Amino acid sequence: MLNFLSRRGTVWPYAPLIIWTAVVLALGTGLGAMDETSRFIGPFLKWLLPNAPTETIRFIHAMIRKFAHFAEYAVLALLAWNAFRYFSRPILLAFLLAAAVAIIDEFDQSFNAARTSSIYDILLDCTGALAACIVIYLITRFRPSRSRS
Repeated sequence: MLNFLSRRGTVWPYAPLIIWTAVVLALGTGLGAMDETSRFIGPFLKWLLPNAPTETIRFIHAMIRKFAHFAEYAVLALLAWNAFRYFSRPILLAFLLAAAVAIIDEFDQSFNAARTSSIYDILLDCTGALAACIVIYLITRFRPSRSRS
């Protein structure tokens, strides 16, 4: 019981979660706009696919950006689970936090001229968080228990 209270009472399990949440919300500003990411993704794709038409490069760039939505919220859910794992229902708390951050991020983007806000991005973000939560559940549920000998 003492280990539970001492672990839960420290900031260490929450620090990565707080930092990653700040990164996610910062990417929701003009820093993560398509014009900004095209400065390094575009040249890389043109180097990787020198004969590809411009439309193909734009499509792949858009898919990379959508995958980034999925991945950043999967990481957010994983870090949230790590921070909340000593609470009751940590997977549910992790998903709810990731969904709340997704809603806040898209709401904030609705006020930014460089960004567009979309319910589909919220759904994609929540799908990434849900995928991470399912993986966490499967690993924790079916992991062989360590017997003490």
